[in-house]
Amino acid sequence: MPSIQDQFGPIDIYLFDQILRGRITPGMRIFDAGCGSGRNLVYLLREGFEVFGLDADPHAVAATRSLAVRQPPENFRVESLEAISFPEHFADVVISSAVLHFARDDGQFSAMLEGTWRVLKPGGLFFCRLASSIGIENQIRPIAGRRSLLPDGSERYLVDEALLVRLTGELGGRLLDPLKTTVVQNQRSMTTWVVLRNSAKP
Repeated sequence: MPSIQDQFGPIDIYLFDQILRGRITPGMRIFDAGCGSGRNLVYLLREGFEVFGLDADPHAVAATRSLAVRQPPENFRVESLEAISFPEHFADVVISSAVLHFARDDGQFSAMLEGTWRVLKPGGLFFCRLASSIGIENQIRPIAGRRSLLPDGSERYLVDEALLVRLTGELGGRLLDPLKTTVVQNQRSMTTWVVLRNSAKP
């Protein structure tokens, strides 16, 4: 019997939670926006989901293609989130794990988010994990706009509760879960943002 590690790989535990709660089920088309080397796709690929992804790093995409041996290689592309070539409204689930906080500024963040959201079907699930200022407001040092220096020494574009709530409405969605934030002591804060895209009007 395969171990939990073999079955799920190094999956984000909050994405694992969505699977356990039955929100990601066989037959759904999955799109990983910023797939890296496929760390969140091991289980989905093993279970025969139709999986697509992109990353700006060619080596990461090559690694994901090697992992996804039963998927067409063109399902995984070297692209930026601002210039996604995949069709509009084609994915049931969009994963954005530790990607959006690399935005340089408000303009790039908006372009990255809009590009990611564009591929999600009405009624689809948007799962996002990103750095935030929530819970560490007194430990960050602003650099420019929302770009800040974190206690761990890294620079990230940081969101907060008010921004995520506002964006949820502006995108045309609703929070499927309350915002959940993990504060890593004296290092960083990561927020899980899970949104159900509103169904198209008849």
